[in-house]
Amino acid sequence: MSFRDHTDMATIVNDGVSVIHGFMNESIQHNHVPLVFDNIIETPGHRAAMNVLTREHLCRVWNLNPGELIDTLGWAMQNPIDPEIVESSAAQCMQNIMEKVDVTSIPVPWHYEQDRGRYMSASVIIAEKDGERNMSFHRQYVAGANRLVARLVPRHLRQFTDESRNNSHDLNIAIINGADPCVLLAAAMSFDERIDELRVASSLHNKIYGSPLKVVKLDNGVLVPADAEYVMAARITSEDDDEGPYVDITGTVDDVRQQPVIEIDSLHYRNNPIFHALLPAGKEHKTLMGLPRAPTIKAAVSMVTNCNDVHLSEGGCGWLSSVVAISPNGPNDSRNAIKAALDGHKSMKSVTIVNDDIQIDDPVRVEWAMMTRWQPDKDTIIMSNQKGSSLDPSRNSDGLTSKVGFDATIPYGVDPEPFTSI
Repeated sequence: MSFRDHTDMATIVNDGVSVIHGFMNESIQHNHVPLVFDNIIETPGHRAAMNVLTREHLCRVWNLNPGELIDTLGWAMQNPIDPEIVESSAAQCMQNIMEKVDVTSIPVPWHYEQDRGRYMSASVIIAEKDGERNMSFHRQYVAGANRLVARLVPRHLRQFTDESRNNSHDLNIAIINGADPCVLLAAAMSFDERIDELRVASSLHNKIYGSPLKVVKLDNGVLVPADAEYVMAARITSEDDDEGPYVDITGTVDDVRQQPVIEIDSLHYRNNPIFHALLPAGKEHKTLMGLPRAPTIKAAVSMVTNCNDVHLSEGGCGWLSSVVAISPNGPNDSRNAIKAALDGHKSMKSVTIVNDDIQIDDPVRVEWAMMTRWQPDKDTIIMSNQKGSSLDPSRNSDGLTSKVGFDATIPYGVDPEPFTSI
């Protein structure tokens, strides 16, 4: 299934809508249901979609429950495969080319008034350098017709960029928008070592659809998904410019920083294209950013006890807080699970450990477990001076934070009946 196949269930908005705050306003009026905009004032011939790729939707169309989805993502991380390269004539993303690149002529939205301007929030950058490849999400501010400014956190792509700059070279990249969710979920994964996320996406695609991911090579040599709605051949230059302010996943306004400038050399798109206009801090954003962290948390906790399920909570922005269900085998498993979970997702600042009888995506049931199974003075772990998330506005000025874990499990070895709801 390509991205557009997932929009079949969306509500069609036929009235004229502007890319300037219009998408978000329509989303609010429709209570954030999946939407497709067919009549965009500034970009005739181009459509846009938002609120489509939630966890509930992916579980439904892929016929997986949430636990199976997490396990499937974890399996793909461990079993990457090469994508299948096809010719340009067989790639839908190459059906059209813009004669003169003008990214302002496609439906890149300006969602929040507090943002610097129009941003691509669901666009993924693919970079290849010296036989290595990286695929990752980076918000991109539209600074001109063929000019973007991208926020690059100090991970794999930033390393590529710094290495290229040290050698006085631009870094060839591709920018994709409107990709299959297998690609988007893989792009949101994070690894300690340099892993090729496009190969993980191909493995996930093969597991779910029964065939490897099809890709096509752009003129600059970078491979891109053949069924993406938009693909751009581009370069990360040696120039920096202002990026931000920007409303990020926490719903708070992120800082203005000097960030790398990207120049776009060519822009291709499908017939009747649909731009993925992800709403920052919305449910779709939290799904695509947070869901790929659940397998790493589960894998870390599984090293110390039986881990049944992981849920990154919506109140924690799908990023900063999780609930983990375990079946403990010993008296120290719950406390060990707390430390392992925080190590499995280092941006997280809070984790609650529960037994597997608790529905972990129901905040009422999780709170019930805490109020009936947790004693604050002995079932709480607080760790100071920990590496925090740059998305957390409460972090210290040096970037450090404190973290907390709550043991809301039934005390090990006691009769569970008094702790069990009927």
